Amino acid sequence: MRYLVAFGRFWYDFVVGDDWRIAVGVIGVLGVGAVLLATGLAGTWLPVAIAVALIGVFSIPVLRAGRSG
Repeated sequence: MRYLVAFGRFWYDFVVGDDWRIAVGVIGVLGVGAVLLATGLAGTWLPVAIAVALIGVFSIPVLRAGRSG
């Protein structure tokens, strides 16, 4: 059982890392891409646009912290 718990902790740390919001954003982008692919919509640009927007949103706190320090 100890090995199973260690395996789960490894994958949690590997996928989630320092910020769970980034992991949720990545899963969201992949989900939107999967839905677009399944429905046959020609929207290959939409997951890319969402990813760029998420990078912008997640970088705002980093920029603010850099200015205040």
